[in-house]
Amino acid sequence: MSEKKRQTFSADFKAKVALEAIHGVKTLNEIAQEYGVHPVQVSTWKKELQQQASTLFEQKRGPKPVDPIEDPDKLYSEIGRLRMELEWLKKKSGISR
Repeated sequence: MSEKKRQTFSADFKAKVALEAIHGVKTLNEIAQEYGVHPVQVSTWKKELQQQASTLFEQKRGPKPVDPIEDPDKLYSEIGRLRMELEWLKKKSGISR
C-alpha cells in the first residue's frame, strides 16, 4: 500500500485560485477541475480571502518602521558615522581624550 503525500500549495497559488473564484466567471467546480484541487478547498480559500481582504488596507501610509533586527548593517553604519562625527567634534573643540 503506497502512502499518498499531502499536497501543499503556495500562497500565490491559493490567492490566484481564490481571486478567480471571487470573479465568478467560472463555477467552483470548473475552477477546481482546472487547477486540480477539490471544490471545497476552492470555496475555503475564497472565504479566507474575503475575510482577510480588509486587513490589506489597515496600515497607514508612509514608510514602514525599520526593525533593527532585520537590518544590522544599517545600524553598524549609523554607529560608525556617529563615532566619526564625535571624533571630529572633539578634535575641533579641543577636547582631548
